[in-house]
Amino acid sequence: LNTRTDPLGIPPPSDKDWPKEDEEDFFLLDPDRKRDVLPQPFRMINKLVVQVFESAMEIIERREMLREAQKLKVQPKKCFPTAEFQVTERANCLAVSGKYIFVGLSVGLAAFNTCDFKDVCARDAANTEICAIHAADLGNECHVLLAVDEMGLAWLFCFHKGSFLLIKILNEVKDISQRSTCVEVVLSRGGDYAGILLQGNTKAWLEIYQLPKDSWLTEMEKNAGAAEELACSERRSNSSSEVGTFLLQELPVSAIQADVKLDAPVLLLTVRPPKPITGTSFKGPLDALKEVDDGSMLGLGYNHLIKDSQWELQEAIFRSTYQEYLEAEGVIEEEIPRYAVFHFLLPSQILEGPEMKVQPDIPVGIGVHWAGNHNFCLYLLNPSLQEKADSDLKPDVVWPCAAPIACSAVSSCSRYLALAGEDATITIWDKHLGYPLSVTAILEERFIRSIHFL
Repeated sequence: LNTRTDPLGIPPPSDKDWPKEDEEDFFLLDPDRKRDVLPQPFRMINKLVVQVFESAMEIIERREMLREAQKLKVQPKKCFPTAEFQVTERANCLAVSGKYIFVGLSVGLAAFNTCDFKDVCARDAANTEICAIHAADLGNECHVLLAVDEMGLAWLFCFHKGSFLLIKILNEVKDISQRSTCVEVVLSRGGDYAGILLQGNTKAWLEIYQLPKDSWLTEMEKNAGAAEELACSERRSNSSSEVGTFLLQELPVSAIQADVKLDAPVLLLTVRPPKPITGTSFKGPLDALKEVDDGSMLGLGYNHLIKDSQWELQEAIFRSTYQEYLEAEGVIEEEIPRYAVFHFLLPSQILEGPEMKVQPDIPVGIGVHWAGNHNFCLYLLNPSLQEKADSDLKPDVVWPCAAPIACSAVSSCSRYLALAGEDATITIWDKHLGYPLSVTAILEERFIRSIHFL
């Protein structure tokens, strides 16, 4: 028997059912810290909103970095044209000489004056499209132009006091099947010489012409003076007639075009590609040295002692060693070069002969290199030093290189020569002294297509 002696009391209250302080402030807490408490739709919406916000911030930061990098770059200066001139046809090329701009059009030629950019003269001979044009200032408002049309014809013009005069088509022949195509033209700086590169069906060659500019200037001035005298006499006799005055204004130009006959250029040199090196017929070194004319042929590689049998043996060894590579890529037979780059060169110690009378601003030679060839060949322009017309022209100086020459450049003073090889190596030569100034190797697997002096 259990008897309670103490009175029945009320138990103290329990904290289990009472809300805690943090639960009372539930609606004030950050949802990210209570994500597991949110229902599923709200959690998905919150996740999408956060992703959108983070993506937007990344885009903003990226644009800010690009904007800062752009500010650090050197901003190019914007240039706007100060003047313009309108042409009637499509412009293919242009050349500047003196105060005139000559434009080769899809139909003919046009000349503009740089002072007022007005059309001075236009010529549309036989609807000829001009693809390339070179010009040189001869002085006394006379300019020589060398243009190439779409058929590969080389046109030689003289521009004098607002009129074009055709002198000669350099590669024109009567039989069209024998016509050669002009692929490159070069004028010397003073207009003393002109060179054209011609290509036939199976061969290519270079022709160098001497331009008789002194006789051209004399003939132009003589006919211009005669035309002005004729115009003055006619103007005095017809001063009362307005129509006569208009016709007299056109008389000097028409008189020049009709009466002037300028001398044709003189062909100085015909340079052909070097012949391939073959086996020797010399019996010993003395026989090879006897064939060298004053040391001028050293460097071309023709005067050697390698026989045909040795060439054939070397070719057989090469083919047997690399047969799998030759079968995979295909064997490319050596072809005769069909393209050349040439420059007119001013006088220097290498190109001056013992009794040559030279002027410092008139070229005395040309430098030529053919595609795929190792040699840069120099030829003198003095006709008295050239060989017989029926024999192949030999270079006066040979500049051999370790690799085939890809491109070349000559400085404006004609002293420095830059040669870029197919092995991506650029060599700067002092042409007067004959030694290299610098050799620069470009990154591997690069091919240099053009090089210029600034």
